[in-house]
Amino acid sequence: MNFKVNPIFIKSSSSIQNIIESFSDSGTIFGDGQRNIIKLFDFDGKTINIKSFKIPNLVNKIAYNYFRKSKARRSFEYATILLEKGIGTPQPIAYLENFNWLGLRDSYYASEHLVTELTYRELVEIPDYPDHENILRQFTKFSFELHEKGIEFLDHSPGNTLIKKKADGNYEFFLVDLNRMVFHKSMTFEMRMKNLCRLTPLKEMVAIMSNEYSKLYGESEQKTYDTLWKFTADFQEQFYRKRRLKKKLKFWKK
Repeated sequence: MNFKVNPIFIKSSSSIQNIIESFSDSGTIFGDGQRNIIKLFDFDGKTINIKSFKIPNLVNKIAYNYFRKSKARRSFEYATILLEKGIGTPQPIAYLENFNWLGLRDSYYASEHLVTELTYRELVEIPDYPDHENILRQFTKFSFELHEKGIEFLDHSPGNTLIKKKADGNYEFFLVDLNRMVFHKSMTFEMRMKNLCRLTPLKEMVAIMSNEYSKLYGESEQKTYDTLWKFTADFQEQFYRKRRLKKKLKFWKK
């Protein structure tokens, strides 16, 4: 077993470890749990969020033991880096990995549970969401800040940014599902646009984001829109091609 706790919570490390180890028998399920299972637990008057990652296949069991860091460990380490860089994410608490003779058996990532008003997904699904354009422009500024700091969030998709309204009417943004991330010294224009292509299939949202990003980056609005829309259209085509293939495979398995 490998267990590491955030130094902020070091005095409570044994209690945190006990909570994680009792994951299967306690806690309240949060979300749909299709791939990974997330549960909420009470801890010192706060709600903490623990993700149990899907049990890896044989190849990944070995890889996570000898060649790659587990998703739980990466989530913990990347959250720590994000906070050091001034990027919002729920406070990391701990991660725990269990190994057997084959390799990684199961792994868990614990963080503080953050309650927010919405995610980026609501902006896609509810076009008349209150203050829609202002939120979208502030989100674009947040994404620009990520890129300026060399952060390539590979899962920059609709459900992975939590959005919280502040008392002054502005918004805060918090990244979740952190295990796929690359840190660069700098990011090219094409890398930046490609990093935004999974967020929305709606041209009107892409147009607003392109307008805002072009002002921040110093590129023309037309080139920004054309580049972002090309990457977006390519991603959507690939996404639906995979979906159609999965449906065919399911049909032939019946």
